[in-house]
Amino acid sequence: MKTLDKSMPKKNILDFFSNASKGYIGFLIFIIFAPFSLAQTYPNKPIKMFLPYGAGGIGDLTARVITQKMSENMGQQIIIDNKPSAGGAQAFLAGLQSPADGYTLVMGGNGSAISQSLFKNLPYNILTEFNQVSTMAKFSLVLLVNPDSKYKTVADVIAEGKARPKSLNFGSVSVGSTQFLAAELFKQMAGIEAQTIPYKVSAGLFSAIRSGEIDVGFEFVPPVLTSIKAGTVKALAIAAEKRNPGLQDVPTVDESGLIGYEVTSWNAVSAKTGTPQAIIERLNKEFTLAINSPDVSQSLRKMNSEPFPMNQKETRELMISEIARWKTVIEKANIPLN
Repeated sequence: MKTLDKSMPKKNILDFFSNASKGYIGFLIFIIFAPFSLAQTYPNKPIKMFLPYGAGGIGDLTARVITQKMSENMGQQIIIDNKPSAGGAQAFLAGLQSPADGYTLVMGGNGSAISQSLFKNLPYNILTEFNQVSTMAKFSLVLLVNPDSKYKTVADVIAEGKARPKSLNFGSVSVGSTQFLAAELFKQMAGIEAQTIPYKVSAGLFSAIRSGEIDVGFEFVPPVLTSIKAGTVKALAIAAEKRNPGLQDVPTVDESGLIGYEVTSWNAVSAKTGTPQAIIERLNKEFTLAINSPDVSQSLRKMNSEPFPMNQKETRELMISEIARWKTVIEKANIPLN
């Protein structure tokens, strides 16, 4: 750029400032309108979404239903790439290793919130290295017993726990899972002591309930609804704000006397920090549009999950609050960190 020479004629000096002003104004216009232009041309190639769990589960199916609709609306395919691993590390690391341009997304949710406190050396931080884009769907947890169980209500379980400390056996899948921590939260809120037995898969949990090996099982509604309706296990109560449409006769835990006990599994999507805000806003708009569409909403409800779109700010606030919530439960339960 030219420097101002004191020997310049007055006219040249005026021209110098005039040209400099035009250049500065042009730069400001570019800064102001470039993000809008970027959002208008985005996406111009396929988008990849990494999932921290395997194919066929409720989270995977939810993502595929929603992103298929988004692909139709946006005119570009969203490719699902399953990378199951402890703490979601593989999926989130793959997101970190990709450009922050909106063409790589990572799906997480309440499991990601738990991982932040459960894993001591987690190789990513979902709050500092990622921007939360949108929530997607949620599904409630249900308390299960043997159909012939003497426990007919949540109050019965709590009364037994207080009358005979450490006599109860609770069951869930995997130490550190939302289901496992839901059992720990139940004990903490009810003020009782009980052993929580983790099983590798839901099938093992069901067998333990039917055999009487455990007194109460904690699992999410989607994988157990068929068993409940078949009568092989009984739903004691649902850990939700309101009753499940598919289980209208099953009371909430709150209705059953343990006020404020609610456990919901929810999933969301994040993008690497540095992704242009205009693109994140565009993505949030597209997620909301897809989730609220009648066909997607109907498909989600058929899977016993509830459409759950939030804006970017709400999604981030939810992640922050859930990290704090489960950190407290983990610490009180003295669960060893991995």
